[in-house]
Amino acid sequence: MTESPEDEERVASRAQLLPEEQAAGSEDPQHQAEEILHDSDERTEHPEETGDASTQTSTPDERPGP
Repeated sequence: MTESPEDEERVASRAQLLPEEQAAGSEDPQHQAEEILHDSDERTEHPEETGDASTQTSTPDERPGP
């Protein structure tokens, strides 16, 4: 997969572990960052496909109106 410079910057920034991630440890922060950002992008681009699978996502009835 070819990444743009912006994507590389996002991954590099996210690869800097959060304190709780540092405490838990990570064998490959770069790969972890790529996966986290990929999942986030999928949820952003296709919210109707990912909302049912998330325990942290509200139902359509619970969401505020436009």
